[in-house]
Amino acid sequence: MGPESLEARQKAAVEEVLKAYPDKAAKNRAKHLGVGGPDDESQKTCGNVRSNKKTVPGVMSQRGCAYAGSKGVVWGPVKDMVHISHGPIGCGQYSRAGRRNYYIGTTGVDTFVTMNFSSDFQEKDIVFGGDKKLIKCLEEIDVLFPLNNGITVQSECPIGLIGDDINATSKKYAAENNKTIIPVNCEGFRGVSQSLGHHIANDTVRDYVFDANPTILGETLEPTEYDVAIIGDYNIGGDAWSSRILLEEMGLRVVAQWSGDATLKEMAQTTKVKLNLLHCYRSMNYISRHMEKEFGIPWVEYNFFGPSQTIKSLRKIAAFFDEKIQAKCEEVIAKYQPMVDAVTNKYRPRLEGKQVMLFVGGLRPRHVIGAYEDLGMEVIGTGYEFAHDDDYKRTKEEIFRSTVIYDDVNEYELEAFVKKLQPDLVASGIKEKYVFQKMGLPYRQMHSWDYSGPYHGYDGFAIFAKDMDLAINSPVWGHSKAPWDKVGEA
Repeated sequence: MGPESLEARQKAAVEEVLKAYPDKAAKNRAKHLGVGGPDDESQKTCGNVRSNKKTVPGVMSQRGCAYAGSKGVVWGPVKDMVHISHGPIGCGQYSRAGRRNYYIGTTGVDTFVTMNFSSDFQEKDIVFGGDKKLIKCLEEIDVLFPLNNGITVQSECPIGLIGDDINATSKKYAAENNKTIIPVNCEGFRGVSQSLGHHIANDTVRDYVFDANPTILGETLEPTEYDVAIIGDYNIGGDAWSSRILLEEMGLRVVAQWSGDATLKEMAQTTKVKLNLLHCYRSMNYISRHMEKEFGIPWVEYNFFGPSQTIKSLRKIAAFFDEKIQAKCEEVIAKYQPMVDAVTNKYRPRLEGKQVMLFVGGLRPRHVIGAYEDLGMEVIGTGYEFAHDDDYKRTKEEIFRSTVIYDDVNEYELEAFVKKLQPDLVASGIKEKYVFQKMGLPYRQMHSWDYSGPYHGYDGFAIFAKDMDLAINSPVWGHSKAPWDKVGEA
């Protein structure tokens, strides 16, 4: 099928989806749905879609809240700190251990990522306030877990609604006990999605970590010319470790990784590195820009999904350093090329020409495109849960053909696009998984790698290729039919 006919089908799919809405809703959603192409100069963003706007009330959005962006993404994976979900128990329990942020340490002794700490608000706390309860929580944590290196207070919605001053309470306890206590005003109702929670969390890193008490953090590392920090990698399934191997093999020293498997001290020492390596642009560009402005540390966005993008990124990173690093970079690329050849030779013939539709958060709707293309697969639809316009501008650089672009797509729209375009694979978040599997469609959960991973770097690509093959070519699909394949069904 030629690109012209595909583009026509894609535009028809968008028009068909919009027809189902009342006029006002259709006018609103039309701004968030489009068809993007790499050569269309008339498009300000990919597909000319608008983003970072309020979700239409009553529509089943896949977005999270500001609390999710702070506690679930940025702060939660910092392993040597305790993160209190300050409010009712539900938010803390739902956000506990959901993203598979791997870490090294003894849980409950010196690391606390998978533990659920909550102030467990009850009705009386809503009426009388929770400041005294918060102090009690801080005291109990320091008694029960004396090796914690700090505590963050992650505000849930009721905290902002009743007006509790967690900043004053945290400041008072920190001064009296010489502790790092970080209040994060990330109530879920703030902003339009989890994106604001990322920004708020970044600002607290700036205000509380970079100016942290040196007696708490201890001695700093002696800097070298090859110090770098991995920013915006949450070590899902071990991603940051897989990336770190490559960076260290090419002669760089990874001083810190944020925030998967991170420690408070590592984060504080990032202000001394020579280059910040930014993986998840959406969640960590704020602090990267701050470090560039205040400490003169340049940052570069990189992509370690699939060999093509990994090679491109390794060379881009090496270009910031001397010829010694650049030479080692080429050695690393050459070392892993036989692995790449073996993986592509095995899986590409089984996946060539298969079409994929993506819908995830963060960076993945654009970053994973290259990994699919390395396997001969085609991405015919992609979109973000909580992107901003600059994310869609970056997406345009990654696509090579006409692609349906959907921002904050709801369940009805995504299901309708899948029925109309009939991809071979849907790769999205956990909430959509079983909908499409019941339709008889192969599916991969790309929020936390469907309990697999890592997917970053060369080692990750081998796992990624295997997982996509297992999903698409599983014999189970021979016993199940999509609705459009059933006799007599429209």
